[in-house]
Amino acid sequence: MTGRRAFAAVLRGLPRRFPRISGLRVRLVVAFTLVAVAGTLTTGALTFREARTGVLKQSQDAVVKQFRDHVNTLAPGFGSAHDQVTMDVFAGEVARVGRSQGWRVLVTYQELRATSTAGDDFSELTPELARATSERAAAVFQRVARGERTVLVVGLPVTYASDAPANRRLSGLTVFLVVPQREEQAYVDALVPAVQRAVLPALGLAVVLALLAARGVLRPVRALRRAAGSMAEGRFDTRLAVHGTDELADLSRTFNETASALDRSVAELRRMEARARAFAADVSHELRTPLAAMSAVTEVLDEDARHLDPDTATAVRLISQETVKLSRLVDDLMEVSRFDAGAAELRADEIDLAESLRRTLASRGWTDTVETDLPPPDALRVRADPRRLDVVVANLVANALRHGAAPVRVRLYAAPGGAGEEGGAGEEGGAGEEGGAGEEGGAAPGRAVVEVTDQGPGIPPDVLPYVFERFYKSDTARTRTEGSGLGLAIARENVLLHGGTLRAANRPGGGAVFTVDIPVGAVDTTSAGPSDEEGPV
Repeated sequence: MTGRRAFAAVLRGLPRRFPRISGLRVRLVVAFTLVAVAGTLTTGALTFREARTGVLKQSQDAVVKQFRDHVNTLAPGFGSAHDQVTMDVFAGEVARVGRSQGWRVLVTYQELRATSTAGDDFSELTPELARATSERAAAVFQRVARGERTVLVVGLPVTYASDAPANRRLSGLTVFLVVPQREEQAYVDALVPAVQRAVLPALGLAVVLALLAARGVLRPVRALRRAAGSMAEGRFDTRLAVHGTDELADLSRTFNETASALDRSVAELRRMEARARAFAADVSHELRTPLAAMSAVTEVLDEDARHLDPDTATAVRLISQETVKLSRLVDDLMEVSRFDAGAAELRADEIDLAESLRRTLASRGWTDTVETDLPPPDALRVRADPRRLDVVVANLVANALRHGAAPVRVRLYAAPGGAGEEGGAGEEGGAGEEGGAGEEGGAAPGRAVVEVTDQGPGIPPDVLPYVFERFYKSDTARTRTEGSGLGLAIARENVLLHGGTLRAANRPGGGAVFTVDIPVGAVDTTSAGPSDEEGPV
């Protein structure tokens, strides 16, 4: 009982709350600490038990020896007279020897009982100890707990002397001793704070060792995280240094092998993409010469078609229309190939954006077809490439007329400098509805916003993320359309070349809205190469 209470006191002296486990570092530290706590507490408990057992054993051996020596010394003087008075005197003499230790003595012989203290009921004597003493010719002892105190009870039968211990006979006289173990309990109690003082530094050392171990374990994990982030940024030549032969080294080695395989795959894909782009550019370039000749011939045939018979005239007009479409497709492919090669040149100039939009609509005969909401002349001037802005607006308006419904409307307004959000074009939910961000009459203009809206069915939600992809057509049932499938992609590339964004969205009232957002100030006109070709419309 005393040992369990002492061990519980050791546990009470330890911290009861641990930090909330979150993160690999904390989990490693907690795991190492728990192992150290378990080892330290186990060692402390075993040490405490062994020390306690040693103290009590040494004490009981000394008491038993002293008790046996005194009994053996006094017993012959009382002879065989075992009356009550003699037994009382004998009990008192034995108790007097250990008076300083608080000895209490009980002497029994058959039905007679004598105690060193009158009226002592000797309640610590258990039936088991009394029975064991009567059956053996040797001392028997037992520790008995009485509340908060522990006493040692020793039973010693008095035997007749004999040269051989095995031949000793019981005399019937039995002497019992009760000794309080106050000093032994004090020693045991002193062990508790000693164990606590030893456990707490051990725990602190364990935490320090856990932190060092966690640092060593997490170092390759952090390196792996940085390498994965580097690969996510496109640096596929990233590799990890491999040290040792443990699991983390195997993980680093596997990462390097995966990175090498991915690097080879990406390089091959890039080569294939470059070959495909070069093929498209070469084919487009080679097609321009025969297409120019075909276009010249079809123009002549168109002029004479009215003099031909109806079937021949229809065939001539069909050839002329398809030649025009093929010429536009080749022009679009040439423009896309320049963007892919980084050869698109931005020839920026300061222009009146509203006047540029009016010229774009007028040159294509859309002045009466398309509604406009434009500021007065010279109200909004930007530095931009007028040809490329013409291509952007023309493609957006043509797309609205082709796939939307009247009225198609072009709106231009100035927006504060922070209105244009960075990011790729074509994200759903951009500017769109009239009266959105960037209304006139606010802060000083920093960006120009052009909106092209229609009242058609709008863009299906599943199509919206792909409207700016090349050759993408929302209506898969239509195998042939007037467009090449590259108009919106080219428009986006031209807007990005100006440092702006192009977004597509659906209006709450119905219809689609395409929003061009470009900076008003100067842009970088540096290019990767010249561009003498006229862009598509």
